[in-house]
Amino acid sequence: KGFTFYTGTDVTLEEDLKRRDLTVNAIARSTSGELFDPLDGVRDIQARVLRHVGPAFEEDPVRILRLARFTARFVDFSIAPETLALCRKMVELGEVDALVPERVWQELARGLLCAKPSRMLGVLVDCGASARVMPGWGDSGQVRDAIDRASEAELPLAARFALLCLHTQDPQALAKSLRAPTECADMGRLLPVVLSALGTSVITPEHVLALLEQCDAIRKPERLIELLHTASVVTDVSVERWKHWLEAVLSIDAGAAARSAQSAQQIKAAVREARLLALTAAF
Repeated sequence: KGFTFYTGTDVTLEEDLKRRDLTVNAIARSTSGELFDPLDGVRDIQARVLRHVGPAFEEDPVRILRLARFTARFVDFSIAPETLALCRKMVELGEVDALVPERVWQELARGLLCAKPSRMLGVLVDCGASARVMPGWGDSGQVRDAIDRASEAELPLAARFALLCLHTQDPQALAKSLRAPTECADMGRLLPVVLSALGTSVITPEHVLALLEQCDAIRKPERLIELLHTASVVTDVSVERWKHWLEAVLSIDAGAAARSAQSAQQIKAAVREARLLALTAAF
């Protein structure tokens, strides 16, 4: 949509390369290995510079997102000043407002999984695109550093997205606007709950059981462990200790506890009491 495709044989190789986004992506190689580099892409690779090819860059606002993602992937590359200025101009003209959420998420997710996601976020902020493509997102140095540490720890995408939402007032709204997968949205929603619980001055069996219930950890124990690993990026937490407590709760025979209840109405309370006793013993 919004593009005309022409694939006639009269299009020269140089004309084709001039339609690319960046000079480093506008290099051709013959079957004999000879490079065809009319836009000095090799020079920019050697100088570690990401530079737009020409006016065609403005035709597709996704290229701003790709450029930002490349900085997260190729951490020793910088963006040419004129290219960053062009990105700012495109944002000011409202070009990025036409981006569909699915394309934004595709590039954002790939960037979050790169070596240095904070660089991508920095580019989006510097050119003004972050406010347009991630409405309501709360940027901070802590958020950027946390995502980079998550990358170093090789945490999965859902964990990195949860950290992205760390200072966002409404993570659910951000996830919805980006069409983020349910797994990512759930992690973004639950991480503040976990961090709040971990911030309690004295952690008791009741506190632990309450958090397990809030996070639906009885049905989804792996997600709680992932949330704890994610939380460990920004706060001190003994994941192994929490695993021990979780295992104690999961070891309870819920059926037996239910049968011990005096009535059907008391089953839920009986099962919870059994879990609480197991936790108390595990402390």
